[in-house]
Amino acid sequence: MSTYDVAVIGSGPGGYVAAIRCAQLGLKTAIIEKYATMGGTCLNVGCIPSKALLDSSHHYEDALKHFEDHGIEIPGEVKLNLEKMMSRKASVVEQTTKGIEFLMDKNKIDTFQGMGSFKDKTHINIASAEGEDQTIEAKHTIIATGSKPASLPFIDIDKERVITSTEALKLKEVPKHMLVIGGGVIGLELGQVYKRLGADVTVIEYMDRIIPTMDAAQSKELTKVMKKQKVKFAVSHKVTSVENTGDEVVVKATDKKGKEVEFKGDYCLVSVGRKPFTNGLAADNAGVKLNDRGQVEVNEHLQTNVENIYAIGDVIKGAMLAHKAEEEGVFVAETIAGQKPHIDYNLIPGVVYTWPEVASVGKTEEQLKEDKIEYTSGQFPMRALGRSRASGDTDGFVKILTNKETDEVLGVHMVGARVADLIAEAVTAMEFRASAEDISRMSHAHPTYAEAVKEAALAATGNRALHV
Repeated sequence: MSTYDVAVIGSGPGGYVAAIRCAQLGLKTAIIEKYATMGGTCLNVGCIPSKALLDSSHHYEDALKHFEDHGIEIPGEVKLNLEKMMSRKASVVEQTTKGIEFLMDKNKIDTFQGMGSFKDKTHINIASAEGEDQTIEAKHTIIATGSKPASLPFIDIDKERVITSTEALKLKEVPKHMLVIGGGVIGLELGQVYKRLGADVTVIEYMDRIIPTMDAAQSKELTKVMKKQKVKFAVSHKVTSVENTGDEVVVKATDKKGKEVEFKGDYCLVSVGRKPFTNGLAADNAGVKLNDRGQVEVNEHLQTNVENIYAIGDVIKGAMLAHKAEEEGVFVAETIAGQKPHIDYNLIPGVVYTWPEVASVGKTEEQLKEDKIEYTSGQFPMRALGRSRASGDTDGFVKILTNKETDEVLGVHMVGARVADLIAEAVTAMEFRASAEDISRMSHAHPTYAEAVKEAALAATGNRALHV
């Protein structure tokens, strides 16, 4: 029987990063993955393929609608080759997953393909798809089994007309009318992909606004922009039934007045969040406790109630984000090695990869009001930037929220071109507890989208923005 210092169950961003950091720290490490490819949901049916389709569909939409503005004329008709677009996406996924395999070899991490389950707290059984079992021993185990798409109890996900994000990433045709249940990140991103490719898209959201966990100003701006893109929204609608009638899906919902409303489309994407995945883990054999939401319970060290077993990523509490899982993977590896790492969960950024992009870090305005913290808000519109006008990406803004007394930056919220990358400036500033004054006195290259951050900081320090 092979013995390891650390065994990691699951090879998503949290799992494979944890394994790499363990190996860097001199720990003999194994990683167990039940699927044929490594990388988990993110690399195979999540972050990476969705971004590939978002980029491809963006190019297609630009060719159809915007090239002419730039003086680019295409003779003949611009045509969509969906099969080739999907093939490119698959190629991107393959390159990325093979990159993880390379990293495992480079760091001398033993990989096992099969379903990992606890025999007891130090022994893990690995059942391969061919029906062969083997057992390894591990002094420490990291549970990184991730999540699966959630649904509503009355919805039958048939994977043909009523689908999750997994199926939406490999459709063989562009829907005529895609109904999207859920106005969160996944629904909006994939809804925008198919809208660009020619589908009608209707988003049905239970809450009174889309992206309800982000700052309300971001929700308002993204709603406005996506309505201009001809996406339809039905907010404050509670879905009561979803029926596949053959070539059509009928969704019934009640609006905020209690009136029943009916929506019809040829596909229905159910994107109501994700749920922890622990099926087959046999956590009880190790004595590991799950809570009533199916999450693995952990303490501040991400340690379960069994001292040598840890859990990270989507399978525990908190935002279900790949980069959050990565930070936790490093945190646990360093904890096992006897170091004293830390994570500031308030500074884990959130991003929506629509166009314009949406990005946030820290407290929203609603949270500051709820916590009765006196704050100052400074906001700057992207349309006032030379860089935005040059590229034609004038939608959006940067908003900086500061402590009214100390000027410390408490939250930064952005909508605009490339704000998924731009949010890192805000995270860096907040990690060092910068004030808006600090940011406002930093030189930002001109012309860039980043100038909006400096201008918003100037606005937050007393209406000193220079270009509005």
